[in-house]
Amino acid sequence: MAEKLRVRVAGPAPDLPAPRAGADARAKDARVYTITELAQEFDITPRAIRFYEDMGLLTPARAGRNRVYTQRDRTRLKLTLRGKRLGLSLSEIRQLVEMYDSPSDTAPQLEAFRQVLAEHRRLLEQQREDIEITLAEIAQHEARCRILLAGGAGKPRRRSA
Repeated sequence: MAEKLRVRVAGPAPDLPAPRAGADARAKDARVYTITELAQEFDITPRAIRFYEDMGLLTPARAGRNRVYTQRDRTRLKLTLRGKRLGLSLSEIRQLVEMYDSPSDTAPQLEAFRQVLAEHRRLLEQQREDIEITLAEIAQHEARCRILLAGGAGKPRRRSA
């Protein structure tokens, strides 16, 4: 019989002194999430979360058969979804997520990621230029069709007998 994990984060008992600021941070870090809670919070499916887990972007703990996600997992999911929204590849997203786990003063990692972003920006700007050219061509074809339709070119011809 599988046991259900119950985590209760409660404040201090009334007769105890107020906790220090660090204790509040630890209590917040002790918060756990189910896959359903994260799926609802980020408006994605549990299957998407399991996919990110399979890709090594999330590493939830297990309580029996249930996945238990920590604040760290929640932040990694948030970074993953942000990278996806930016159009980054999974390997680029992994680089972003791994930077979260490393010390924040790792200049070489930040510079490498900045270069990834710059390249991605360049590709998107090229795509935008290509789209604008295609839209201009479509507008020309639409205008030509309007002219032909207004001139009667669209009327069916009679066959001579």
